[in-house]
Amino acid sequence: MISVPPGERIAPAAGAVGDNARMDNELGALRDYLDDQREHVLGILAGLGAEQLRQPVLPSGWNCLGLVHHLALDVERFWFPGVIAGEPDVVALQQAGTEAHWQVPDAMTAEEVLAGYRAQVDRANAVLASLAGRDRALDEPPATWPEQIWPRWRLPDVRHVILHVITEVACHAGHLDAARELIDGTTWMSGDPYAG
Repeated sequence: MISVPPGERIAPAAGAVGDNARMDNELGALRDYLDDQREHVLGILAGLGAEQLRQPVLPSGWNCLGLVHHLALDVERFWFPGVIAGEPDVVALQQAGTEAHWQVPDAMTAEEVLAGYRAQVDRANAVLASLAGRDRALDEPPATWPEQIWPRWRLPDVRHVILHVITEVACHAGHLDAARELIDGTTWMSGDPYAG
């Protein structure tokens, strides 16, 4: 059984750079909202076994583990070290026709996928931490743009890239909510979330 403690925060590894308190107010707020969605991604999976994580529940055939793999490689790695920072090892992967990572290789364990997600979150957080203290860092254009993938669409600055990622992670967290409820009836929120 995969253990993801309820309420687990996706924070930098011990000793890693990325303390939100050291960021300016806007960047820190964006990071806080992103961390809330990352927490949701792992929190809704708490208690599922490896077989359940690989169980497709929708006609498209994707499963929870595949979605986490996608978030690690096609979201956290792609947008932060790739687009915002322009790190060469990621930029080289940003080509038209590049395969999305929705399928987890059979030999890859659930623990490896979840550890890979956490590692890519740490790498993304290091990119965000590098922006702290830089005047108008959120207004800067991304270091690179995958024009072969999106020749007619472009996010204008780092702020918009971060907002795009928050939106994408939140959307996929909702997908995981629905999948989890179909698997075993568990929901992320219980009761009325608007009750006082």
